Amino acid sequence: MGENVTLTRDGAIATVTLNRPERRNALSDAMLTELVAAFVELRDDAATRVVIVTGAPPVFSAGADARLKSSMSAEERRRAFGQRKSQFRRLFERANTLLEGLEQATIAMINGHAVGGGWSLTLACDFRWAAAEAQLWISEVDLGVPLGVASTTRFVRLVGPARAKEIIMECRRFSAAEAQAWGLVHRVVPGAALAKEVQAYAEALTQKPFKALAEAKARINGITRTATPEVNAMTEGFLDRG
Repeated sequence: MGENVTLTRDGAIATVTLNRPERRNALSDAMLTELVAAFVELRDDAATRVVIVTGAPPVFSAGADARLKSSMSAEERRRAFGQRKSQFRRLFERANTLLEGLEQATIAMINGHAVGGGWSLTLACDFRWAAAEAQLWISEVDLGVPLGVASTTRFVRLVGPARAKEIIMECRRFSAAEAQAWGLVHRVVPGAALAKEVQAYAEALTQKPFKALAEAKARINGITRTATPEVNAMTEGFLDRG
């Protein structure tokens, strides 16, 4: 696909890999441009039924690549990060929108730490599997920049406003187990077994009727875009009772 993103296929399963391990898979403009191209290609790919998104080891993604230097003062770091966010937000949101809108089932394979935009990217996937050792956190507020509107909206949809405030405003690290307890991660498995487990899950999804799976995804996404977190909570309670 390019220098920063790889797209590989194994039958009906495609894997998109953030491939800047020397920068801990930080999201640069070039990487986001390649991600957009990969998702556009997959959008038009009738042979692919499941898409896995992951990072080149040892992490998933360190978030926005602001090129912050350890010698910078706190104010210099905030200024540099703020400038970086304004430049890359358009590309980041386009990549997330394309990923969320894919007809194929999508799985985020969180094989290591997912920070800021890296964690936000996983929320655009249908399913999220994480290594037990992974940690996830949002650092934007500490760096002087609020999390983007679209990413904030996805957190609120998934966990409600109170929990979203805790995640986004506290800027602390959360374990994969904590994220799973809140519904932000579906499965947590030992890192050594993660790839095998995700592959097996993806293969099981490819055996389901694709049209029905895609239509179910589209309907659920449509409902969550229009329903408030309070409505979602009531719906979940009703389903639990039913």
